[in-house]
Amino acid sequence: MHYLHTMIRVTDPEATIRFFEVLGLREVRRMENDKGRFTLIFLAADEDMNAPGERAKAEVELTYNWPAEGEAGEAYTGGRNFGHLAYRVDDIYATCQRLIDAGYTVNRPPRDGHMAFVRTPDNISIELLQNGVLDPAEPWTSMPNVGEW
Repeated sequence: MHYLHTMIRVTDPEATIRFFEVLGLREVRRMENDKGRFTLIFLAADEDMNAPGERAKAEVELTYNWPAEGEAGEAYTGGRNFGHLAYRVDDIYATCQRLIDAGYTVNRPPRDGHMAFVRTPDNISIELLQNGVLDPAEPWTSMPNVGEW
């Protein structure tokens, strides 16, 4: 068995892509389906990429269902019911700072130097796990949790 991807529904594909780009993922392919009125966008981390022309080892599929003409798109609620996506990062402090600098909230700061949680624009929880061990450090050790994670 080989893991392929995790699909999440999004209301604003470009906002969600920007979020994942800050984390270090990039778009690897996109499929538009006019008849089905949806767009599929696949993202992957560089280290998950295979040889050119092959699919990545692990991908996130963003599914955007087109709204009917003149209507607002469907609002997705209960992103936490999905669970979360998890990524191992080389420097959790630098990753969280990049997210903050880009205007995102770190809901569960990496107070222990090991784990943090953030949310996508559609409220999907993203768990960040430190590769190896970092000593707890300020300002992270003093930061409170914000909202749900």
